Amino acid sequence: MANLLIRSIVILLAGCGVAAAQDLGTMHPKALPPLAHPDDPKTAAKELFGRETKPTQATAESIGYYTNGCITGAATLPITGPTWQVMRLSRNRNYGHPNMVSLLERFSKKATKIGWHGLLVGDMAQPRGGPMINGHWSHQVGLDADVWFMPMPDHVLTREEREEMMSTNLVADDWKDVNPERWTQTHIALLKTVASFPEVERVLVNPAIKKALCRDVTGDRSWLHKMRPVAGHNYHFHVRIGCPKDSPHCREQKATPHDEGCGKDLDWWFKRSTEEPHGVARKPMPISQMPLACRDLVRDKVGLN
Repeated sequence: MANLLIRSIVILLAGCGVAAAQDLGTMHPKALPPLAHPDDPKTAAKELFGRETKPTQATAESIGYYTNGCITGAATLPITGPTWQVMRLSRNRNYGHPNMVSLLERFSKKATKIGWHGLLVGDMAQPRGGPMINGHWSHQVGLDADVWFMPMPDHVLTREEREEMMSTNLVADDWKDVNPERWTQTHIALLKTVASFPEVERVLVNPAIKKALCRDVTGDRSWLHKMRPVAGHNYHFHVRIGCPKDSPHCREQKATPHDEGCGKDLDWWFKRSTEEPHGVARKPMPISQMPLACRDLVRDKVGLN
């Protein structure tokens, strides 16, 4: 009954246009309908990139910024590996720069050595990156990936399980701290493990999880500066790597501060009584405002010069 209630709430939120982290997938995905005016430069970029189903046959390159970019020659993370499984297959978002695919494979293997059975991987990027019709403002250049706060089960998940299984919410109902019945030392070890990879620049977690890390981590705390508090991220954590050397047109993000991030900047998040929704409504970006090289990836659909 509880699972049924949760599913009903998620479906209701999805119907209202709210991009919840645990939106259900579908067993029967349908192709998006043709656009009425695909050659209009004012067309929302997400409508164009969301209709691309395959990567380009080109050298891998991340282009633009995490929230305004694309990727050529994207690599595919296999949906089932020895130490990972991809969730929500109907979204078709298991693509990324080869560096990201390699990181997830190496991270998943290393995670098994600290008692985490394997990774459940959520959204990475679309086949050609770019804005998504729902769910994310970033994840556009193939350098972002979501990993669930739930270890991989001991069997290959069915398609239905991948579309409908829910992850673990680590945050308490009042959003002020983690749920002590779910928060474990293994979660801490998992986050420390992913932060140990030098190419990982930041890991986005719920402010309550950051608060718990600040309180509970003992010994080596040098990695805490990579843990960045962001609304949402209570069911999953968001891994972001830096611009690859093979991508001269990739725009770097500002480096994280080197302090632990456990002071007044973190306290700011708890001055409100409730959690802000994950993802603030933003006006869709028109294709004309994307980098020219990204417009080229959907040129056949928009007719731009």
